[in-house]
Amino acid sequence: MKQKFIFITLTLLFTHSVNSQVKQNDFNLFQAKEFSKDISLFKAKTFLTHNVLETSEKSLQFETIPLAAASSGELTTLLYKCESQNKEGLILGFFGDYWNDSGVAFQGYGFKNLTKDQAYEFLTKIETEIEKNQDFLKDNNDNNNIVFVYDDLKVMIWTTSGSYLIRIYWNDFDSTWEKTSFERSKRRFEKKIN
Repeated sequence: MKQKFIFITLTLLFTHSVNSQVKQNDFNLFQAKEFSKDISLFKAKTFLTHNVLETSEKSLQFETIPLAAASSGELTTLLYKCESQNKEGLILGFFGDYWNDSGVAFQGYGFKNLTKDQAYEFLTKIETEIEKNQDFLKDNNDNNNIVFVYDDLKVMIWTTSGSYLIRIYWNDFDSTWEKTSFERSKRRFEKKIN
């Protein structure tokens, strides 16, 4: 009887554990894009306040505008403007899943500031490198890659199924930016920035 009770208890615990993990993963995948965009806008304001803008006792007006999020949820782009300090640019918001030594999962994030000029240069360099290496990349999808460094960002690009993917390495982040979200970010940045 005791063995039967232990077996049933373990079976129920195992079943609950497996179902919970599947539901948790489905939920995270479903909300990845929305989660990163909402959280990045919220956290980017803190990043700007502590790392980019000069704050004091006097009120400071600034804008943050979300541009696009990668469908993976790993990378978001935000535009910022502060007219009184003549500061504007692009923030790359990086997100990723991490596990500590105890096996507890958590969401990590970080922000990379690019001034207006740096952002134009970075976005244009990606576009130029794709155009310049188009024949090589398309010659062997998934296998032919290009990589370059911009500031402390490493950028790898390859084609797949008639499109391209951009992989950005920064600090401990490894984020994939697909063609659609890259082009949307670049287009919206150029439209909204002075």
